[in-house]
Amino acid sequence: MTTASPGSFPTTRMRRLRAATWRRRLVRETVVTTDDLVQPLFVVEGSNVKDAVASLPGMARLSIDRAVEAAQEAYDLGIPALALFPVVDGALKDEKGKEATNPKNLLCRAVMAVKKAVPDIGLICDVALDPYTTHGHDGIFDGDDVLNDVTVDVLVKQALVLAEAGCDVVAPSDMMDGRIGAVRQALEQRGFFNTMILSYAVKYASAFYGPFRDAVGSRSNLGPKGKHTYQMDAANVSEALREAALDVAEGADMIMVKPGMPYLDVLAAVKREINVPVLAYQVSGEYNMILGAATNGAFDRAAAIHESLLAFKRAGAAAVFTYAAVEYARALQKR
Repeated sequence: MTTASPGSFPTTRMRRLRAATWRRRLVRETVVTTDDLVQPLFVVEGSNVKDAVASLPGMARLSIDRAVEAAQEAYDLGIPALALFPVVDGALKDEKGKEATNPKNLLCRAVMAVKKAVPDIGLICDVALDPYTTHGHDGIFDGDDVLNDVTVDVLVKQALVLAEAGCDVVAPSDMMDGRIGAVRQALEQRGFFNTMILSYAVKYASAFYGPFRDAVGSRSNLGPKGKHTYQMDAANVSEALREAALDVAEGADMIMVKPGMPYLDVLAAVKREINVPVLAYQVSGEYNMILGAATNGAFDRAAAIHESLLAFKRAGAAAVFTYAAVEYARALQKR
């Protein structure tokens, strides 16, 4: 009988590790648990409101009382944090997004209500002007140009009112230069030492945000130029590393890569270079594609969601923003 050399077939049979469920579980390299999930919620004015988002199946715009109920369910399922997004009444919008700095605005009131009812769940709030502006952009315009430094001054005020309301993590998603350092300095000066900054340092100008913009009512306001003058070019990776490094140096506690699955290479590259937690956002268009394909019979919905979340974790994400967080957590409970 011929003896095989070490490391070759049949001495090595890779399928031995796959031959039974328990074996695969034992040697599995990547696992997704509820600890890895952040559930986004859309908050709207009113009482007992649950307004379905047509382009984002399974998601709804919730009044604050219903958002509190959703927060309680998420907490009970073991989800550590929520990302809250306001759906601002059009009458409160203007060209400069002044409502963003109102300490009694919808988002601040939602934060206070959720924190009162579910104090131990983490709350993450965007710092950006697009929900509050009539033009749907993240900054203040002068002609066709977004004014970087003027916008940063407003973003600092917005971050402070959110921190005062009880927000645990302010998340500048606007992509203005220098805003992380300005927000960090302001938080320190006001005594918000433990308020974290999640920087959307790597946010691309993407077609995949469409359903989200429907949900918050900003899509129809955007002009043909889009957000390409301040969000990143989809062709670039090295630029992402510079953006992330700058924001960490300015005081960011965590970095976001957005969108997610079309940018897994970027996520992995940022994770290799940056020594803070790197998060990913499975954005609305990605989520919608999975649901649409599953509805059309292309694949199993739950299996596809699980595989997509594994991809984020395998690429290096510390946590994932996903509209499927509660759905996935429910499925884990049934196993």
